[in-house]
Amino acid sequence: MAEGPKQQPSWIRLSGLGIEMVAALGLFLLVGYWWDRHFGTSWGMVIWGVVGLVGIMYNLIRQSLRAFKDAGNGQRTTDSDEKR
Repeated sequence: MAEGPKQQPSWIRLSGLGIEMVAALGLFLLVGYWWDRHFGTSWGMVIWGVVGLVGIMYNLIRQSLRAFKDAGNGQRTTDSDEKR
């Protein structure tokens, strides 16, 4: 019987987060650049850049909370547990 997908370690999952952030910001800045060129404005890159940064921060917080939750589910031993 096939097993479900294996859970990746959190450091592997979070290592790609930086690349994902740069790619998302680049995409939003490209949309802002297109907006400025198409409509003749000068604020499109600023607005779309801010939208991209808000999305990046949302994703960063969401992934950090997930990593913190996953780390809390692991079994840790403390000094008092080892003495018993």
